[in-house]
Amino acid sequence: MKILVTGKNGQLGWELLRKFNENQKSEKKIAITIEALFLDSQELDIRESDKVDSIFSAFQPDIVINAAAYTAVDKAESDAELAYAVNEAGVENLAQGCKVFGAKLIHVSTDFVFAADKNTPYKPEDQTAPLNVYGASKLAGELSARDILGNDICIVRTSWVYSVHGNNFVKTMIRLMSEKEKLGVVADQIGTPTSAYLLAEALWKLIIVIASKQKVSPIYHWTDLGTTTWYDFAVAIQDLAVEQGILTKAIPIKPISTIEYPTPAKRPAYSVMDTSSFRNVLEMPGVHWRKALSSMIRELAKQ
Repeated sequence: MKILVTGKNGQLGWELLRKFNENQKSEKKIAITIEALFLDSQELDIRESDKVDSIFSAFQPDIVINAAAYTAVDKAESDAELAYAVNEAGVENLAQGCKVFGAKLIHVSTDFVFAADKNTPYKPEDQTAPLNVYGASKLAGELSARDILGNDICIVRTSWVYSVHGNNFVKTMIRLMSEKEKLGVVADQIGTPTSAYLLAEALWKLIIVIASKQKVSPIYHWTDLGTTTWYDFAVAIQDLAVEQGILTKAIPIKPISTIEYPTPAKRPAYSVMDTSSFRNVLEMPGVHWRKALSSMIRELAKQ
């Protein structure tokens, strides 16, 4: 089976490649033989339909994992054209390629497609209503791809993604904690952090499920277990970073409101997602976000 992965240099793309290499070296036998092609934005700019067609024609993938995306949430408010070019038009190009070559698309999306008007976890079938340009562009990509591919798509929405690779909230907090005397972090936005490494593991398991001809739904949700706020997430990051010797001391962290920390893009106050249907399909019980964070910070300390 041939797997094409876009966005190789992003957090998720990097973890997908790492997990693939681990699987190749594992003594556990995988039910199918996988040939994978990982491409970065220089090798495959998904905005360029001719380039997409050329890659598809040469490689002939059976499944495409789209980990390429425009993810600069605040910048998207003033750069909507580029956000939509990547997150809608680029995804549409991949979907067209999948349709022509008979491939299935696994497309990674976001909790930001929701309006945060609930206080219980969002299910995959719940009504979408993005609050910002980034979320709207990601939803537009979902809808375009589903229109083209119908049942040959599997959208996996996730949230608050972090990794030892690339830029993310965890690494930004550690840097600021080493530079500042104190910090204020938003405490009235609730969600769930997601280890990109564990998300990558889930996506590779999804491929096994698809290859075994099991029925899959068009939309799933994946995060780690539990819920938290950005403030409590930051406190946990500091505790673990001090414990692992990445930080030499703890600094005061003040919980603040969204109003006290205005940003160009409006954020959802509650974007927890129900991941139960995806976990049942994958037979993966999941890991609590704090345990996953601890693993990531221990790895960061070794670097």
